[in-house]
Amino acid sequence: MIEITPSFQIDERELQFDFVRASGPGGQNVNKVATAVQLRFNVRGSALPEDAKVRLIRIAGKRVTGEGALLIEAKRFRTQEQNREDAIQRLTELVKKSFEKPKVRTKTKPTKVSKEKRLKSKKKRGETKKIRRGSQGFE
Repeated sequence: MIEITPSFQIDERELQFDFVRASGPGGQNVNKVATAVQLRFNVRGSALPEDAKVRLIRIAGKRVTGEGALLIEAKRFRTQEQNREDAIQRLTELVKKSFEKPKVRTKTKPTKVSKEKRLKSKKKRGETKKIRRGSQGFE
């Protein structure tokens, strides 16, 4: 079980790992050993609360497939085990973010002083432009 919050865990059986060859530098090791990890997590079929599922899909963006599976590719390290742990860590961080409810924006009105300040600066700008208009010499 992977602990996300004290009250919520993800069962490791819900995660699917595929090991593939990593791209990039590494010499012969890259051509022989499948060290990169693709972690697949079915968001829609998981036990996550509904609001957390929606937020997770929005946060993950392009990493979520059309079927609702979150795909995380880890190829930072040279060993399968390190890449596997890295993928699990990244999944955990994404799911934790999805549990945080967004802060509700409260509408506020501009103060009387701020309105006056804005109008004063607009008036000053207009005066500057009016002065420039008269001295162009096209007459």
